Amino acid sequence: MQYALAGSRPSIVGGGRSKILESARSFALGTASSLSLTEDCLTQIFDPAGEIGFAPSPIAGIPISVKDMLDVAGEVTLAGTKALDDSPPAAEDAPVVRRLKAAGAVLTGRTNMAQFAFSIVGLNPHFGTPGNPWDRTRIPGGSSSGAAVSVADGMSVAAIGSDTVGSIRAPAALCGIVGFKPTQRSVPLQGTIPLSVTLDTVGPLARNVHDCALVYATISGEPWRELQPLGVKGLRLAIPQTRVLDELNPAVLRAFQRATALLSEAGAELIDARFSYFEEIESKNGCGVIEHVDALAWHKELLDRRGHDYDPNVRGRVEKGAIIAAWEYAAMQEWRKDVTARFDKDTFAFDALILPTVGTTAPTMDECERDEGGIRAKLLRNPSLFNFLDRPAITIPIHMPGEAPVGLMVVGERDQDWRLLSVARALESIVSS
Repeated sequence: MQYALAGSRPSIVGGGRSKILESARSFALGTASSLSLTEDCLTQIFDPAGEIGFAPSPIAGIPISVKDMLDVAGEVTLAGTKALDDSPPAAEDAPVVRRLKAAGAVLTGRTNMAQFAFSIVGLNPHFGTPGNPWDRTRIPGGSSSGAAVSVADGMSVAAIGSDTVGSIRAPAALCGIVGFKPTQRSVPLQGTIPLSVTLDTVGPLARNVHDCALVYATISGEPWRELQPLGVKGLRLAIPQTRVLDELNPAVLRAFQRATALLSEAGAELIDARFSYFEEIESKNGCGVIEHVDALAWHKELLDRRGHDYDPNVRGRVEKGAIIAAWEYAAMQEWRKDVTARFDKDTFAFDALILPTVGTTAPTMDECERDEGGIRAKLLRNPSLFNFLDRPAITIPIHMPGEAPVGLMVVGERDQDWRLLSVARALESIVSS
């Protein structure tokens, strides 16, 4: 397969010569038949530009779904809510969508999501919640719920989601696939309905690291580069000991211990590391200072007009932004810069950090209806750290066949997304069934 724009080929029409006589001579010489001539004509009908055998990119012809918070020209972007059903259709594609189309991807549809991307649990009272492919009575995680299900169920080869506090990685982990949150701003956010302009990131979900990398290259606008072939032997992998291993579901703990044992046997150097500011982040930003203020700034007018159409849980989270003082928001942004710089210094010597993506397997929908707040806190704790710290992070499945899906999160250095993808692919070859 050539990854190029359509090339030229001999035409079966035009040129002034008699095509009938030319064909008759070919029949007599045995170099053509009526069948081959008919097939040539059908090819010209169905492929007049001569594109068969050529592809504009490695993802040409690949079915990819798009989360319903990215604009698609001519369609209303609903973001999982009825509150936007009176909005006009998008005038143009979001840059991410435009890049996918230019690369020849086949957009299979818009995927359902938690309302306004403001729930890592994934429940949607307006359009329903897709069941987890492992067990339809359980949540898929959110907010990119439909994106994860579309890949896990085989409805698309890859999906585009968004991640503000874990909304790509959590559903990918709970559904048993790969989900990649790039460094913030490496993928354009224009044409998306924001949750937090500070923390939002757009990224891919797929069944393996390589496919995520292919899609990431397209949506980031970077040229495709082959992932660096790395062996696991000698990789320095830090395992954070602060908070992220606390109160793990037994199935998650078993899978994580099995994965670390496999990596150690393969020659990786596993280093226990303590980061005291993980606890500080949880205590200082546990109420979501940044995302709540950012969300209210976008939602204020819509809340006044269509607040009755909001999920009450989502509305409550947005309205929290009104009780956070401007000085608190500004101070949090400054502290974030400081702690991010400290974290950059503390992790420079490692090839990656590894930890459970989320601390639990997928709860049932009934459990979430009874205790959405408690389950939300469990799902948010680990992945949200790396939005706050602006790190690329990817989840890869580590459960055994027949077990509940469990993800291993691999965290890289800021702006070193391709290096992280190479490391993750090496680990995937060891720990993923």
